Amino acid sequence: MFGLSICFISFIFLFLSSIFLFVVGVYFVLNDLVYFIEWEIVTLNSSSVVMTFLFDWMSLVFVGFVFFISSLVILYSDDYMHGDLNISRFILLVLMFVLSMMFLIVSPNMISILLGWDGLGLVSYCLVIYYQNVSSYNAGMLTVLSNRVGDVALLMVIAWMINFGSWNYVCYLDFLKSSFVMDLISLLVVLAAVTSSAQIPFSSWLPAAMAAPTPVSALVHSSTLVTAGVYLLIRFSPAFSDRLCVFLLVVSGLTMFMAGLGANFEYDLSKIIALSTLSQLGLMISAVSIGFVSMAFFHLLTHALFKALLFMCAGVIIHTMKDSQDIRFMGSLSVQMPFTSVCLGVSSFALCGMPFLAGFYSKDLILELASFSYINLVGFLLFFASTGLTVCYSFRLFYYVFCGDFNLSSFYSISDDNFNMLCGMVGLMLVAVFGGSMLSWLIFCTPTMVCLPFYLSFLAIFVSLLGGWLGYELSKLDLGGLLVSLFCYEYAVFSGSMWFMPYFSTYGVSFYPLSLGSFSLSISDLGWAERLGGQGLYWFMMYLGSVNQWWQYNNLSLFLMFFVMWVIILMFIIT
Repeated sequence: MFGLSICFISFIFLFLSSIFLFVVGVYFVLNDLVYFIEWEIVTLNSSSVVMTFLFDWMSLVFVGFVFFISSLVILYSDDYMHGDLNISRFILLVLMFVLSMMFLIVSPNMISILLGWDGLGLVSYCLVIYYQNVSSYNAGMLTVLSNRVGDVALLMVIAWMINFGSWNYVCYLDFLKSSFVMDLISLLVVLAAVTSSAQIPFSSWLPAAMAAPTPVSALVHSSTLVTAGVYLLIRFSPAFSDRLCVFLLVVSGLTMFMAGLGANFEYDLSKIIALSTLSQLGLMISAVSIGFVSMAFFHLLTHALFKALLFMCAGVIIHTMKDSQDIRFMGSLSVQMPFTSVCLGVSSFALCGMPFLAGFYSKDLILELASFSYINLVGFLLFFASTGLTVCYSFRLFYYVFCGDFNLSSFYSISDDNFNMLCGMVGLMLVAVFGGSMLSWLIFCTPTMVCLPFYLSFLAIFVSLLGGWLGYELSKLDLGGLLVSLFCYEYAVFSGSMWFMPYFSTYGVSFYPLSLGSFSLSISDLGWAERLGGQGLYWFMMYLGSVNQWWQYNNLSLFLMFFVMWVIILMFIIT
């Protein structure tokens, strides 16, 4: 069309749609509007197929954010995927991914939510295996099988909601809160959300999904697949019982702490950012579990902004470093890539909750509200320890990549020279700086007053400073050329492997059944059954045939040998 590439056309369409949806969302906020639309697709006799849509400020703003981030990611992909022969297929898959997410957001019906959910799972599998190699296939299979647990849970929710006469869940959340059926439905929804958001024990698929191209990771980890579970929890939160909220708080708190620990002992650039996503998802779900649903949605939006920027910066670095992702081979990139350094610094500081950046307005408010909520000491410590660990791995990442010496890198091959990549990063950097304050004024019409003692107010600053100091200590080399983390190597291995979570959730679950099946196969099907059955008969007939063939080949020699033996025996008899 007019000589424009598919990337640019998709960028224009999604960007204009995001502006329109965001403006409509602001109008809905100011006028407190909710539209529930039923579209009757087909009617046959007394039966009809109806499609329902729920348009409120939350769904419109979220879809606007998804479209905005997707548009900049597609613009970024124009340079990142330059030269790829299948870039049209890649862009179409990304558009299908965004369409499935939009379908899930605006649907109040469990059937249409399942369609969007399955669309996300199927397209994410196609995107993870985009680079066709064995490791990508394994990562894609792990991703799709982990998320199929959530599909089964949603199917069971659909089956149980037949008792209510409709699958429009918004009609039943309040007045059926204390019923047993709604408790069971809420538990199944939590199971589906936990699998999609990669909480314990389904955490191992999220780092494995980094096998996809970096633009896909920017979408998956910011505003699409992993946030679908959090959004579903936000919608179903009025029906959650107290016991279910306690369970959700324990799972999300442990996930948040585990991901923060693991990121501090990881050297893969993409996996560090993936584990930071896991930690922030735990923070969002923890906020939902203690009743701060608006705060969780607020942090969901702000996190989408700076996390997409963080992945874009990582993609530029990996692209420039010739696909090397080990941060130990990076260093002093701020000299050669100043603009990327600024963008990564802004996104990292926003992730840490630095004042007046996007993450500060949501993260600090969640911590302060958690300080006087009804949680015990363990939950309180998990919140603040995870905050300190976030600052720790962010400072460690920044120190390794942009400080220190040039670790085996070439001066001439590294620079900021990709125009479309930088344009996408500029747009996200601006909203990462100014988006937090704008969203806080939009979502919270009246200011939230938090009254805390001085030591509790200062606690977040203290753990952030402590985390920054620990990040420096974990990453610096001493005079002997050793890292501090090498002195606690076993602990580093345990934390860096996500508490051996892959061995429990994937390898541990599949190894023993597969080993038993292999042993049974070798003993029965490939053992006695073959020896006494078809294979045994085959080898016996082959043996008889070979004997007969040997006899035919040596017929004359055998006759001569038998004749000589007969003559010798006859001579012995005569004499």
